[in-house]
Amino acid sequence: MRKSLKTVLAVVTSIAALVSVAGCGRSDSTANKDSSAVSEMDSSKAKGNISVWAMGNEGEKMRNFVKGFEKENPDAKVTVTSIPWTSYKEKFQTAIAAGTGPDLVMIGNTDMATYGSALSEVPKNFNLSDLDKGLKKSAFVKNKQIGVPWYVDTRVVFYRTDIAKQAGWDHAPTTWDELKEMATAMKKVPGVDYGIFIPVGGFDSFQAMMPFGFTNGADLVSKDNKKYTFDTPELKGAMNYVAGYFKDGLADPSPEVTPGYDMAQFASGKAPMMIGGPTTIGQVSDLGGSGFGDKFATAVLPAKSKGGKSTSYVGGCNFSVFKTSKNKQSAWKFIKWFTSPKTEVAWYKATTDLPASSKAWQDQTLATDTKLTAFHKQLSSTHSMPVTTTWGQMGSAADKVYEKICKGQVSVDDGLKQMQQQADSIGTGM
Repeated sequence: MRKSLKTVLAVVTSIAALVSVAGCGRSDSTANKDSSAVSEMDSSKAKGNISVWAMGNEGEKMRNFVKGFEKENPDAKVTVTSIPWTSYKEKFQTAIAAGTGPDLVMIGNTDMATYGSALSEVPKNFNLSDLDKGLKKSAFVKNKQIGVPWYVDTRVVFYRTDIAKQAGWDHAPTTWDELKEMATAMKKVPGVDYGIFIPVGGFDSFQAMMPFGFTNGADLVSKDNKKYTFDTPELKGAMNYVAGYFKDGLADPSPEVTPGYDMAQFASGKAPMMIGGPTTIGQVSDLGGSGFGDKFATAVLPAKSKGGKSTSYVGGCNFSVFKTSKNKQSAWKFIKWFTSPKTEVAWYKATTDLPASSKAWQDQTLATDTKLTAFHKQLSSTHSMPVTTTWGQMGSAADKVYEKICKGQVSVDDGLKQMQQQADSIGTGM
């Protein structure tokens, strides 16, 4: 629950928190000034006070964790303020409007556009070559890199190996056809209600189906971020495929939307396949009890056809420096330390947050965990959700229409037209 809530909230772009700096008393021109931006980091050690805002469990864990940085930089003092996920948007908005923010912050990667005008550009010599291009794109707003990916979240297939064996399957599905065949076979096993759990209704249910959309080549926003693009052949193809599971009785069209329900269904065997994130591993293991870890496996999402490649969405959090920071050099050095492969591995051990650094994945701690292998592979092919200031509003609207499609209350064609109409009305805000 802890990580689930964190992940959910990390990807929210709340319209209520849109940072209308001008409306809060500061002019846009003032907010956009960054006369003390660091164009290049120097090689000296960090010094002075460095204030950090971090949310939820990360904020709590970070307080002791940063002692490692202070040990390496004895003239620096890090102060971490832990902020509840439920109030961070208001705190960000107030701080930005008043010019009283910390030196650096942790930000959900779909919030980057919302707060982008208050964030300083990443120094030119900050090495980002260790990061997947999809991750870097999540912090690239209006032609500027304004954040450094820190930890990541993506989605892969979870399947019950014990039930799959009863259904005659000894391997993970590799194509869309195989996924459906496997769900069909598993549904016939006694005790199974549905072959797969697919979220319907509730927060971010539309996002949950987007790995199929991205795999089919769909994008939800134009290349210049000026227009949402829902009514496309690519999204239609993916939506027809997903809707087929409900039409054929392979997925529950009216599941509970309470957090953890999907994992409970998986652990009980009533829905022996699902699409989940890294924290799902621990959560279903806890639900299943002793020995349950030997009853399920993870796999990369299936490709549309044999020999193809799947694309999942990528979430997680980035580090950014506020333009109002008085200690930018040291703030960037803190971020460089925290996002190094060595520190990312240590942070994973402390929190189970998956590292954004590709080199960190070479560490034996992660490389030898068979259930993490699928996540590592999937991270090589990811796509971020739209980085726009209105995605929170549009995502919520898409959730509602998507639910109607899954329940057969509206056709895929008409549903996508409705999404596009709402998208055109809302606009991207970019």
